[in-house]
Amino acid sequence: MEVKNMYVAIKSNINGAPEESDFEIKVENLSLIVEPESKEVIVKNLYVSIDPYQINRMKSQSSSQAAISFAAAIIPGDAIDTYGVGRVLVSHQPEFKKDDLVAGLLTWGEYTRVKEGSLLNKLDPLGFPLSYHVGVFGFSGLAAYGGFFDVCKPKPGEKVFVSAASGSIGNLVGQYAKLLGCYVVGSAGSQEKVKLLKETLGFDDAFNYKQETDLKSALKRCFPQGIDVYFDNVGGKMLEAAVANMNSFGRVAICGVISEYTNASTRAAPEMLDIVYKRITIQGFLAADLMKVYADFLSKTVEYLQAGKLKAIEDVSQGVESIPSAFIGLFCGDNIGKKIVKIADE
Repeated sequence: MEVKNMYVAIKSNINGAPEESDFEIKVENLSLIVEPESKEVIVKNLYVSIDPYQINRMKSQSSSQAAISFAAAIIPGDAIDTYGVGRVLVSHQPEFKKDDLVAGLLTWGEYTRVKEGSLLNKLDPLGFPLSYHVGVFGFSGLAAYGGFFDVCKPKPGEKVFVSAASGSIGNLVGQYAKLLGCYVVGSAGSQEKVKLLKETLGFDDAFNYKQETDLKSALKRCFPQGIDVYFDNVGGKMLEAAVANMNSFGRVAICGVISEYTNASTRAAPEMLDIVYKRITIQGFLAADLMKVYADFLSKTVEYLQAGKLKAIEDVSQGVESIPSAFIGLFCGDNIGKKIVKIADE
């Protein structure tokens, strides 16, 4: 028995801003007959994650590609792996049975043939929508929680700045910081997003960076007493401005540098004397580093969501065909919250 599997691929390497013409929708015949010795699992994809870091995998060369298997180069024409949630169709692994819900490394497509040893776990929805397990309970949520608490080591009352604060990770960082008792300011790229941060998510303040002629002055206005913690999702000029406004012994967690992914000329050049004399700590991290806090992250996040203290902000598109535009939109600021594509009904 076979099914038609529609999936997204890149036509060739992408070394600038992604465009629709860089992608193609391919269709293959996928056999549902799996040899028992292969230990493969065939999954029907339900929800898949759309993340900016994938652009670095699409480049002809990026230093990130050799850092970790999740960041390995994508081969033009091949299916693109991503985190997602699906349902088992066929399994020759004893821990998975037909119709089990699973979460792990799936693909930007309708079905995934998961090889033995690949990231795949049975999923307990915990009473929440399945999409939450791609976003707030997935790597975005873990990066926000672990990046803030484990990397930044914040204290109640400290002053926290979050860039790309309405994005998949930034919105959660701000909410976690408020729950800890910090003063929180976020930057975003539209008035709609600024309003969301202040009126819906409880940020103390927020600003539209596109309306600011001087980012250093904007941060000075928002933080007259300086910044203790900066959670960086964008790099570039925003990182430079944050470092200029950091307090002594400030901590900077570098989660992403989206402003630099498609334009190398925007690379940050922070004032190194500030870093030295203010004894600022700047640390990059990956979600994969944070599995040690996963149990705490999951229990706290479930507790906060159930109590209505945390909001899961999602931006969901429909169907495999929408994946290229959903991905391109990340670099234009189109999304609010976690960008997800729903592939099929549950």
